[in-house]
Amino acid sequence: MPILPLPVYEEDVDPANRDALTLEEQLAKLEEPKTIAVRFGRMRMVGEYKNAIGIIPGCGSKLVVRTHRGIELTEVITTTCENAGCGKSVTRKEMLDYIENSGGRDYPFHTRGRILRVATTQDLSDQEALQAELGRYKRVFKEQVEYYNLDIKFVAAEPILGGEMVTFYYMSENRIDFRELVRDLAAEFTARVEMRQVGARDEARLVADYERCGQHCCCKNFLKVLQPVSMRSAKVQKATLDPLKISGRCGRLMCCLRYEDQTYKELKKNLPHRKTRVGTSEGPGIVKDSKILTQLVLVKLEYDNREVAIPLEELIDPDTCPTREEVEAQRMAIQQVLPELEPPAKKKRSRRGGKDGGKGGGKGETGSEGTGRKRRRRRRGKGGGEASSEAKPSASQGGSQEASKGASGGSGKKRRRRRRRRGSGGSGKPGGGES
Repeated sequence: MPILPLPVYEEDVDPANRDALTLEEQLAKLEEPKTIAVRFGRMRMVGEYKNAIGIIPGCGSKLVVRTHRGIELTEVITTTCENAGCGKSVTRKEMLDYIENSGGRDYPFHTRGRILRVATTQDLSDQEALQAELGRYKRVFKEQVEYYNLDIKFVAAEPILGGEMVTFYYMSENRIDFRELVRDLAAEFTARVEMRQVGARDEARLVADYERCGQHCCCKNFLKVLQPVSMRSAKVQKATLDPLKISGRCGRLMCCLRYEDQTYKELKKNLPHRKTRVGTSEGPGIVKDSKILTQLVLVKLEYDNREVAIPLEELIDPDTCPTREEVEAQRMAIQQVLPELEPPAKKKRSRRGGKDGGKGGGKGETGSEGTGRKRRRRRRGKGGGEASSEAKPSASQGGSQEASKGASGGSGKKRRRRRRRRGSGGSGKPGGGES
C-alpha cells in the first residue's frame, strides 16, 4: 500500500508557505529565554536558573548546571519567557502560581545556581558510570552500618556528576548518631556525605516503579508534595476499606484517593441527609441511603413502606407531594392498564399428566390411584385377602397344618400391603385378614 503525503504536512514543509525561511533562520529570529526551569536529583527537584550562555533549548534537553549541591546533570522542563520558541514555555508568573498551588514552601523549588553548558557526550558517559557504581555505594554503606551496629535501613544512594557530594537515604525508627559512619564514608568516597532520613512514602518515591493500576507511582512520576490522605476519603467514595486494596507500595493510603475528593465533597452537598423527610411522586418518605456519583436517593415511602430509588432532581417538598388517595388511584389505573398490555401466557403441559394421558389417566387420576401400577397392587391385595379368608375356616376345624397355612397367609409382606391400603384409603377390605 503506498504512503500518501498529508496536505497539512506538505504545507508545513513547503518553504513557500513559510516565507522561504530555513530552520536556522527561524531560530535566529527567536529571542533567547531569560530563565530555564530544569529537573534534577533522585527526588526530582525543580530549579529555575538564568540563561547566561545564550542557548535556546527544547523540552527534554540535557544541561550541566551548578545547583545548591554541586555540578549536576539536569533535564529541561520548560523555558519561562513569553517568546522562547517552544509551545510549552510559560511565563514566570504562571510557574510561580503553579508552585504556590502545588505546595508553596514545601514544593522542592530552587533558584540558587547557574547554567554552565549543554551536556556533552562525555558528561552523559560520566553520569552512566556513576549509575553503574551504585552497587558499590550500597555495599560499602551496609558494611559500615554492620560494623558500627546501627539500626539503619539503606534506601538509596545518589552521587552527583561533579563528585562533590554523595547523598545516602535511609530509614530508621530511632534517632541515630552516625558521625563516625559519615567520617568513614567520606574517606572511602572522597566526597562530602549527606545522610537524609526518609519515611515510607519517600522510600516508595525513590525505589518503587509501577502500581497496580499499571502506571508509574504518582509519587515518583509527578507528585512533588506528598500530602496526608485520611480514611475519610475512602469512606466518602464508598471504596472498600480492605487495607490491602486501598494501600499503595508504601503501605499507606493511596494518593489517588485525594484526586476526586473535592468532587465527592461538592456532589455530597447536594444530597439530603439520612433520616430526612422528602417528597416524591409516589408520596412522602424517609431517606435511607444515597449514591454520590449517580445522585440517586433511596427513599422508604410512608404509605406502604416500599423502598424506591429516586433521582435527586425528582425530589419535591413533602408538603406538596401527592396524598395517599391520589397515589392509590394512580396505582389502580396502572394495574388496569397492565393486563391489556401483557401478552397472553402460554399454558404449560404437566409432565406427569402427559405420561398418563396415553393410558387415559390424567392428573386427577394420578392423585386418586388411577395409574396401572396402583390398580395391580389393589388386585393383589384382594387376592391375598381371599386366600387368608379361605385359610381361616380350615384352621377353625382343628387342622394344625392348615392353621399353619393360614398363619403363613398373614405374612409380613401381606401385612405391609394391608397397611398401605388402610393408610391410602384403599377401596377393598380384606375378607379374612383379621379375626
